[in-house]
Amino acid sequence: MKSQPETSTRSELTITREFDAPKEMVFDAFASAEALAQWWGPVDYPTTVLAFDFRPGGLFHYKMDTPDQVWYGRFVYGQIMRPNLLEFTSSFSDNKAGVTRAPFATDWPLEIFNRIVFSELNGKTTIKMQGYPINANEAELKLFNLMTENVQEGFGKTFTQLERYLQAQSQLRNSLKPNNKARTCTYLNFPGNTEEAFLFYKSVFKTELNGNGFLRFGEIPEKEGNPPVTEEIKNLILHVELPIVGGHVLMATDAPESMGFKLQSGNNMHISLEPETREETKRIFEALSEGGIVTMPLEDMFFGSYFGSCTDKYGINWMLNFVNPTE
Repeated sequence: MKSQPETSTRSELTITREFDAPKEMVFDAFASAEALAQWWGPVDYPTTVLAFDFRPGGLFHYKMDTPDQVWYGRFVYGQIMRPNLLEFTSSFSDNKAGVTRAPFATDWPLEIFNRIVFSELNGKTTIKMQGYPINANEAELKLFNLMTENVQEGFGKTFTQLERYLQAQSQLRNSLKPNNKARTCTYLNFPGNTEEAFLFYKSVFKTELNGNGFLRFGEIPEKEGNPPVTEEIKNLILHVELPIVGGHVLMATDAPESMGFKLQSGNNMHISLEPETREETKRIFEALSEGGIVTMPLEDMFFGSYFGSCTDKYGINWMLNFVNPTE
């Protein structure tokens, strides 16, 4: 795919927006199906991801539920240079991802090329988004120019949704890990008595719990894509961290049978690795899982981490976790 499609007459829209979040986190919000489902699209039009293949030539296909009908849209990705540049061609589509006319105007351009440049200064990220029609006729270019102000207003509201999403992610990530320093931890699973066990360990090691202490399942934000939280498990522990001897950290979660877990000696303990970069996380995960069993694929999770787990070919359990916190 060409990085800069040709068009006879350039009609360009430019939008600049600053976010109080590091560049990697902002880029990840564009690079994750789960994230896009939470912020992409017009305000009050819920977005459902139908297909997502984040690579050059890959397709993002989604639907939006408007008050009167269902709209479909698609991206075809061009250049991707994480976390600095993202290019894609956007179109309205049908339910099979075929290009269609816009539901609101027959002269709206069929395809619009978009380039987003990400830059960071003092922990804040600025995105500059430029878009223009490709292969457009005179009527389509005229309508695109006439609706520039409306499009800018619409993207402004969409990026406000992104801003709220990033704020929520920042709060969750900072409660889990205050910096990006690599560390190795031991992760424990309990059948429902994590709090009791960690109060005991706290008394033994005479240390304090990291972050905000016990994070409970009932504190998971109620958003589409997050797992349902029943009254039965709301008070159980989702995550807790306790430094012990030599700075080593014990982590844990409740994993009762009612949630589909069957704990036994061997699967109740993992070595948890937190590399400094997403790329290193992926490399280590792929190496450890080769010849073994992937118990949870490495992907962006609802709790704000790039996470996966596996059992290696020697029967040892591993967790890989990359959290990119704000400073």
